[in-house]
Amino acid sequence: MLQQTQVKTVIPYFKKFIKNFKTLKLLSKSSEQKILKLWEGLGYYRRARNLLITSKILVNEYNSILPKTTKEIKNLPGVGNYTANALLGLVHNQPAIAIDGNVKRVFSRIINKKESLIDFDQFIETNKKRLFNSKRNSDFVEALMEFGALVCKPKDPKCHICNLKKNCKYFKSSKKIKTIKYKMIEYKNYNVFCYINKKKQIALTKKNNLGFLNKFSLPEIQEVKKNTNTSNWKFLKKYKNSISNKKLNINLYYKFSNKIPPSFIWYSIDKNKEFIPTFTKKIFKQVSVLF
Repeated sequence: MLQQTQVKTVIPYFKKFIKNFKTLKLLSKSSEQKILKLWEGLGYYRRARNLLITSKILVNEYNSILPKTTKEIKNLPGVGNYTANALLGLVHNQPAIAIDGNVKRVFSRIINKKESLIDFDQFIETNKKRLFNSKRNSDFVEALMEFGALVCKPKDPKCHICNLKKNCKYFKSSKKIKTIKYKMIEYKNYNVFCYINKKKQIALTKKNNLGFLNKFSLPEIQEVKKNTNTSNWKFLKKYKNSISNKKLNINLYYKFSNKIPPSFIWYSIDKNKEFIPTFTKKIFKQVSVLF
């Protein structure tokens, strides 16, 4: 849940999730629909699907125990080098470091060298005797990430309270390196076309050819182009939405109709117990003013 999502956002979701799934075995027996419903609003829904698949693998092939090698852990769906090292350290207390943006920034500043010029795997290997000099590897993995998030921050690092400043070349140098900006904001303009009826229903489809929210139920969505024909639709409003690093400008159109294309299914705007992504829920909210 913490991949690409802030802690303060995750906490209520996590509490609700573990209340429903107290054991790995219970999670492995759950349906994808239930997990997606509990995940609703967090985004990056592939994480939820991978979590379900991984739970089944761990229960059926590993007796509900996380493997102890990087290779085996990285074979689990959705697990890369960062997550594998985090799990090795946090779960098995092995000498490993989860190299995320926070950790890269800490190491980069300590030696005052641009991140793009550092081989972080080699850096850790070279300094492993200094880095792993206690048996508290689990604490160390977490501490590094938290240190980067709370003290060695991207902007206005708290050097005055930093315990590492005596050995930090960034702190001592008059020519300090610049922090990398990881996310490039992408701006997109979309037209959203909503079939609705007098029963307070909206027609949704999974056949939108989009690079985001694939496989989810959405109205018809098209990227705004000069030749887009909207003459058969009524304009409702413009509004903005954000998904990850995408900033979306939405033009919302609608028409009342009892007939919909074959790939569409009617959904209730007010009462829907199925999983619906937040992006779609915001559309529900916009069109609800028509009733």
